[in-house]
Amino acid sequence: MWTLATISIVFFGRDFYINAWKQAKHGHANMDTLIALSTGVAYIFSVFNTLFPSVWTSRGLESHVYFESAAVIIAFILLGRLLEERAKYSTSSAIKKLAGLQPKTVTILKRKHCNSYECSQPAGNTQTGNDFGRFCSQSTEYTQTGNVSGYAVINIEDVVVGDMVIVKPGESIAVDGTVLEGESFVDESSLTGESVPVEKKAGSKVFSGTVNQTGSFMFRAEKVGSETNLARIINLVREAQGSRAPSQKLADKIASIFVPAVMCIALIAFIVWNVCGYATGNNYIVHSILALVTVLVIACPCALGLATPTAIMVGIGKGAQNGILIKDAEAMENARKINVLALDKTGTLTTGHPEVTDEFWEYEPHHKQLLRSILGGMESLSQHPVAEAIAKHFPNGSVSNVENIPGMGAICSESGARFLAGNPSLMKREGIEIPDAIAEKAKEFEEQAKTVVYFADNEKVLAVIAVADKVKEMSRQAVRELQDLGIEVVMLSGDNSRTSEAIARECGIREVRSGMLPEDKEKFIRTLQEEGKVVAMAGDGINDSAALARADVSIAMSSGSDIAMDAAKITLTGSDLRKLSSAIRLSRQTVKTVKMNLFWAFVYNVIAIPIAAGVLFPVNGFLLNPMIAGAAMAASSVCVVSNSLLLNFRKI
Repeated sequence: MWTLATISIVFFGRDFYINAWKQAKHGHANMDTLIALSTGVAYIFSVFNTLFPSVWTSRGLESHVYFESAAVIIAFILLGRLLEERAKYSTSSAIKKLAGLQPKTVTILKRKHCNSYECSQPAGNTQTGNDFGRFCSQSTEYTQTGNVSGYAVINIEDVVVGDMVIVKPGESIAVDGTVLEGESFVDESSLTGESVPVEKKAGSKVFSGTVNQTGSFMFRAEKVGSETNLARIINLVREAQGSRAPSQKLADKIASIFVPAVMCIALIAFIVWNVCGYATGNNYIVHSILALVTVLVIACPCALGLATPTAIMVGIGKGAQNGILIKDAEAMENARKINVLALDKTGTLTTGHPEVTDEFWEYEPHHKQLLRSILGGMESLSQHPVAEAIAKHFPNGSVSNVENIPGMGAICSESGARFLAGNPSLMKREGIEIPDAIAEKAKEFEEQAKTVVYFADNEKVLAVIAVADKVKEMSRQAVRELQDLGIEVVMLSGDNSRTSEAIARECGIREVRSGMLPEDKEKFIRTLQEEGKVVAMAGDGINDSAALARADVSIAMSSGSDIAMDAAKITLTGSDLRKLSSAIRLSRQTVKTVKMNLFWAFVYNVIAIPIAAGVLFPVNGFLLNPMIAGAAMAASSVCVVSNSLLLNFRKI
């Protein structure tokens, strides 16, 4: 036991003694001081009893040792700190995954040393093929070439402003810039959180960290390195995580008062026993030493040290059983203090992907099912993101001769008939009549912030289809439960104001902020914190990572991005937002249990320490044996653990 305890103290517990010494040099005390003091006294007293047992046995006393107490206390505290370090490591992995969104290499047009672009053919010369043209910085002419040697693959670090970057389908965009040639749809969920890809063509802005979908295009690099959109998000996450000060634990506050008090009581007991012995002519030196040691041993911070971690671990376990995954004690403690909860829209309040919500036909044609299958077949061959939602909703009939009209829709010629599916611009271009009933219904859908698609034959519009990102079934109830808990709910969205306000009305949210970029969300939360509010952020996208890192309590959906879950301290499994209010109630119950544990641990010491000091000896001759003190210490720990386990039976 001596050997094993020595290993525990010298190798694993040395930081407690180093920190306690540093605190002592400045006249302060904390839990490290209490741990070092009690384990150090227990260890030294046990070594003495092992080497010189006769000092006690010759006086009819047993020479007990307390090696196991010293080792177990250190093991418990280190286990809690290990869990904290694991949580810290997971936050840094969010930054690594954000950096992973940027490709390692990019394809550009070759540069000459003069900083212009090498052209394998004279300016103005063209050649058939699908390769992109070369752009010379000394002129504004584009030239087509089929010579692949004009392209170069370089490292992302070597890209400079002015480079012409080629992006193929499925590739991530490396730097910020402006499209020069080509058309495509780009997934910008890392920026806005919106699930529908955005159309890009000449003149459109593109941003790093976003993903190209279907087509290819070339763009001029305008912001590179630390100036890109993705780099700004990474810096926001890093700064937000680094700026969060560690919460001061209640146990440390108690220890700062408790440690000096225990030391004073132990010294007073030692002095009083000697003074009494001198006054009465008795040798009370053994009693004075026993009183000193017993006070320090019985004050061993088992109950005090277990008060917080046991309740937190039980609370975390109960949360996991209810689909609430909590990473650390700080998140558990802060959740009860939340006054403002900021909710992302897409993927948090809504399902996160467009779906057909309504279809309205001017009349019920006898061949409606055939028309529905034609529409489904047309949209299944379209490259537009909204078309995918329609194709999933309608039966996919076998159609051919489908012509996609970029930015408008599609036209299909089938069995001598002509059908169109698209926006009002396509109907106007083709001279298709829009009946009043259809126009009125389309206006109603648009007021509800839904995307409208017209389906027409060669003469007039037959039906109007509404597509939108649906609100989750439980979102309204979840918001109401949060408001009942006294929490102000705010919706933050990168979408336009009309769509955001429509979703907010449906969910019962009164305050809405729309058109917000990642840095806007982070700044909004920082502003609320500067006003003294405790702010929680719930989101599921890459664009929410900076805001999640900044928030006092960060909450992610398990259906969202890995980066959001890494940046968040609480993850909700599934998509039921009602777990938000459950998480807050669990936090309140857990912290209440922690305070009860600390109270009972404190009461135990208030009662036990005077008895250990020998206050009962003049009354009935009772002097507490250090072994009994150790047993009382263990009993107090059992009480604390039992009280923590009661959390499992409370409803959240």
